[in-house]
Amino acid sequence: MKLIGKLDSPYVRRVAISLTLMDIPFEHLSLSVFRDKAAFADINPLLKAPTFVTQDGTALMDSTLILDHLEHGLPSKKRLMPEDQSERTRALYILGLALAAADKSVQLVYETKLRPVEGQYAPWVERVTAQARTAFAELEKCYAVLGGNWLLGTLSQADITTAISWTFAQNEIPEVIDAKAHPALIRLAAQAEELPAFQKWQPA
Repeated sequence: MKLIGKLDSPYVRRVAISLTLMDIPFEHLSLSVFRDKAAFADINPLLKAPTFVTQDGTALMDSTLILDHLEHGLPSKKRLMPEDQSERTRALYILGLALAAADKSVQLVYETKLRPVEGQYAPWVERVTAQARTAFAELEKCYAVLGGNWLLGTLSQADITTAISWTFAQNEIPEVIDAKAHPALIRLAAQAEELPAFQKWQPA
């Protein structure tokens, strides 16, 4: 099985770390949808990262769909999403915030760092900025009450995705998201980034 995409994508990194934690073997192909367009298109003509090639050769897209596919059939002790309905709902709520934070952070990178200044639309940038800040502020509230613990007591997909989203934002748009206002997320990310799986899959 193969994971295709650069680790500077929070979604590619999310899948790589999760697979490692679930003890699922895979090969990582560090291809860029820009610089390695032809090679990537041979695997997935939609040029969407991450792409995951299953054992039967199916190319799956979207980190959440990839992880859902791979968790299916795993023993419960290896899964990163809880089975209990109330715990799952809680984890999904955090995941929604974390993925929104990542989505808006990625959009800001494209809008402010890749799009020429003359092509930027200020009202859109302001809207996306507000959405990113709101998502991280809500995550901060959720983790502040935990006192430095994982959401469900043990590491889950909610913690993984939140930590990855925070690290991405601080690496790429630190001027947008004020770290001082998010001490709980700083603690969470620091705790997560010390784990071997996070250390193994570091963005460039």
